[in-house]
Amino acid sequence: MASNLRIGGLASGMDIDQLVSDLMKAERMPLDKLYQKKQILEWQRDDYRSMNTLLQDLDNYIFNNLTLQSSMLKKKVTSSDESAVTATANSSAVNISTTINVTKIAKAATWISNGTENFQSGTTRTISLDVTNGDGSTKNGVTVTIDASDTLDSVISKLNSNNDLGITVFHDPQTDKVVITKKDTGSAVRLVINDAATATFFQELGFTNAAVGKELGDTNGDGVVDANDAAVKTAGEDAQFTINGLATTRSTNTFTINNVTYTLKKEGASATITTTNDTDAMFNTIKGFVDKYNEIIDKINAELKEERYRDYPPLTDEQKEAMTEKQVELWEEKARSGMLRNDSILSSGLSKMRMALYTKVEGSNITSGFSQLAEIGITTSSNYLDGGKLIIDETKLREKIQENPDAIYRLFNNDSTNYSEKGIARRLRDTIKDTIGKIEQKAGKTLWTNQQFAIGRNLNQINDQIDRFEDRLKQIEDRYWRQFTAMEEAINKANSQSMYLMNAFGGGMQ
Repeated sequence: MASNLRIGGLASGMDIDQLVSDLMKAERMPLDKLYQKKQILEWQRDDYRSMNTLLQDLDNYIFNNLTLQSSMLKKKVTSSDESAVTATANSSAVNISTTINVTKIAKAATWISNGTENFQSGTTRTISLDVTNGDGSTKNGVTVTIDASDTLDSVISKLNSNNDLGITVFHDPQTDKVVITKKDTGSAVRLVINDAATATFFQELGFTNAAVGKELGDTNGDGVVDANDAAVKTAGEDAQFTINGLATTRSTNTFTINNVTYTLKKEGASATITTTNDTDAMFNTIKGFVDKYNEIIDKINAELKEERYRDYPPLTDEQKEAMTEKQVELWEEKARSGMLRNDSILSSGLSKMRMALYTKVEGSNITSGFSQLAEIGITTSSNYLDGGKLIIDETKLREKIQENPDAIYRLFNNDSTNYSEKGIARRLRDTIKDTIGKIEQKAGKTLWTNQQFAIGRNLNQINDQIDRFEDRLKQIEDRYWRQFTAMEEAINKANSQSMYLMNAFGGGMQ
């Protein structure tokens, strides 16, 4: 127990706490170096990951904008009278001019009952209908279960929520009538009653002549809904129109012909629909890519060129305590500068991206005059300080887009396993993916453990060294205290003996 005692200079008069503290500062210096090395590795890891974030942003832009036909090859559609007909077109539509004369707008079928005074709740039953939609498609045996607790309102809610029926139902309390409207338009619409329970249900809703095997609305039982049944059912109608002289019909007012989707809006009207290439959309997409590319390589180049201040190591906690917040901020700004200076992974990645951009795209489906970026008005800045930024000749790019947008799309997206025939966007994405992979092997990503990447493994080793060194420091500190404690005990013993002798000799002289 005596060896654990710490005597703080009572006998010697020395400040043992301060002496031990000063001695331990010298002993801690290698540990401080380890913490500084750990901090540098963590800064480097974080800077690598920020570079991967930039590269991933560029890859996402390329995928979402340059590689998708719907983004690059947009069509512009105009209508001479949008109150009559409007239209949209997908990227596969050809450039045409189409005249449409609208004879009739498609309408939905509607059924109106006589009143719900006979509706009865309190009985569980299942109704069944065969449904024919406006386009002629059928869904047979569509069922709805009516519970004993259901009210008229809850029954109507169940009918509305059944997607297979495809109807909208409401009850007008003022007239007590139920109105059923088919959600889709067209003349083919039918609701056919399958069984007696269903017939009884609709009779209670006011469709008094509802019968098994008959269409709802066939009030006279002749098997068809005609003028004699108009009081119950207003039949759906097909759209009737003439397109470039051809008279035709559709069950809906919106339909697609040759990748152009038309919407009819007004009867007795006409409009001319014109489809052209949307050169502005392609120009803006390519310009957006150039801006994104320039922004990202500018940031990566800045990281590669950033000055490394080796005279500014990371601060220890003790050093930070002795400085103001501003001093710490300025110091650490220099301390963490240049973590990726001249990094080989990033430098190689930029070189490969430049090669991907400027290597000629070959192949039988590549149009002459559209095989290199320079041919469509995109070149590299002549200022070497720009680090390979792209410059757009906007006039030339617009002219080339107007001349052959499909050829420009192939320049970016030609699909091939042969590098020389692979489109620029595909080459870039391959290079970015490869660079990101190498950075991840070096610096990992958020969900990875330290053991999965190089810097992480180095951090694990340093952490082990720190743990061992801290254990060693505890032993050294204990040793110093034992030594000083022994010294204090010896001095104390000597003082006691001296006092004894002085008292002894003093007593003899008397």
